[in-house]
Amino acid sequence: MLSLIRSDSAKRRKPLAFSLKAGVVGLAFVAGIHGSLAQAPLAVPRGGSGSLPTLGDNLELAAGAERRIGDRIAASIYRDADYIDDPVLGDYLQTIWQPLLAVARARGELNAELEERFSWDLFLIRDRSINAFALPGGYFGVHLGLIGAVSSRDELAAVLGHELSHVTQRHISRLITQQARQAPWLIGAMILGALAASKSPNAANAAIVGGQAVAAQSQLNFSRDMEREADRVGFGVMTDAGFESRGVASMFEKLQQAARLNDSGAFPYLRSHPLTTERIAEAQARLQLASQARASAATPDELDAATKARMLHAMMAARARVLADPGVDTLGAMVAEAQRQLLPAQAMVAQTADADARSAGALYAGALAAAKRRDFALARSFTDRLKAVAGGNSQAAHAADLLALETDLLADRLPLAAAKMDIGKTTLRADLLLQARILLAVGRAQEVDERLLTWVTAHPKDAAAWQLLAVAYGKQNQRVQAIRADAEAHAAQLDFSGALDRLRAAQAMMRSSPGGADFVEGSIVDARSRQLALLVKEQALQDKIDH
Repeated sequence: MLSLIRSDSAKRRKPLAFSLKAGVVGLAFVAGIHGSLAQAPLAVPRGGSGSLPTLGDNLELAAGAERRIGDRIAASIYRDADYIDDPVLGDYLQTIWQPLLAVARARGELNAELEERFSWDLFLIRDRSINAFALPGGYFGVHLGLIGAVSSRDELAAVLGHELSHVTQRHISRLITQQARQAPWLIGAMILGALAASKSPNAANAAIVGGQAVAAQSQLNFSRDMEREADRVGFGVMTDAGFESRGVASMFEKLQQAARLNDSGAFPYLRSHPLTTERIAEAQARLQLASQARASAATPDELDAATKARMLHAMMAARARVLADPGVDTLGAMVAEAQRQLLPAQAMVAQTADADARSAGALYAGALAAAKRRDFALARSFTDRLKAVAGGNSQAAHAADLLALETDLLADRLPLAAAKMDIGKTTLRADLLLQARILLAVGRAQEVDERLLTWVTAHPKDAAAWQLLAVAYGKQNQRVQAIRADAEAHAAQLDFSGALDRLRAAQAMMRSSPGGADFVEGSIVDARSRQLALLVKEQALQDKIDH
């Protein structure tokens, strides 16, 4: 089920712009749905791994048509103030997401056509509520509140595996197709109801007002079937990817507890994925079978890996809680908890692995919170202690090093940060972008454009990298290249009109100053302008069809 409207418990800023726009997109699509479905061929759903049948024999909306809907919603998300591109959390999520994708591919859940046509991109949303959602076309959203609340990467994998399965099983296209069988005037209300249901039952009911009760109940029944199928497929994907089945158990426990307490709004995920007796019973049966299959004790290497994973997750969860923009009092509490970790008695105590993980999380949160309060000396004391706690955990130690560099950059300790920085090749996006920011700050722009140009060639959808590359070119007075890099940043976030405007400005600059750019750069700008002009034209044509 889609989940896009902000919860009442979230911080009180303006509602997410993409929430409203997503609903508008849905209605715009629906207004011309018969024409769109007539023009877009419907494909028969393919099975998953073959172990169990997939839901029904309903025809599906073609993958290309679904991707177009998703692109339009995604473009709104990119422009929203609550969209956040944090490379550190992004890299951490990818260590979970990529194994899930690989297993879905190997199991046959993710076929080649769907993999090529869909995006498979993750969004981070600056929201303290516990939520994740799947969008048409293979886009996925994760609230910072979810990362901050789950106890392990296994719990996070359980949620992501479930959302992934909603898309690989074509649930969204089935939802749209089933709605297309209703009277045309009902379809808009039904899609808006699906968008609103996760955040507010009242909003969902209001969206469905005027629709037939039978049609609404049919929609809800279909969604329950989808949830059970996503549970089954997602469980297989996450366990085959090497994540522990207890992640599903503990996540279900959190949801059940929230349900018993009449969730006050912190768990919109619970409303978009309602717990039913059938879902709980089937999940418990799968967990029992998984426990029986894994009766042997864990090896020392497995225990060591699990211990290291717990510490890293505690640090990433702490980062998510700070970046979710809590109040001043909460930041102060984080700093106070970190200060307790500096006490001599605390440092002398021989700690368990769980206690070390909690200590690392508290120190990480305290350091980042202190940096936000611009108390950089205190932040450095926390990071120094954090490095000692991380010890031989290479991933946790690396995360602590990155945090120390980030703190130095915020504190304008640029020579020290540059001296400590390893500018060798890296495969981690967080390392590269932080290195680029530091090098730009100390006047080494040429090194930045050399590194980033290689990166964006392999990762052309990385808007942040393109933006830093534009700054690097600008500092070297390479104005045409800077404008083109800025245009590519807009294109990466699906703002094709904005990208085209910038490329036309670059063309105008080259015409007015023929010596301002070389022939190769001019050829690239001209070629990209033609490509983007076609994309803008296609968008305009699709808008006419949908309306």
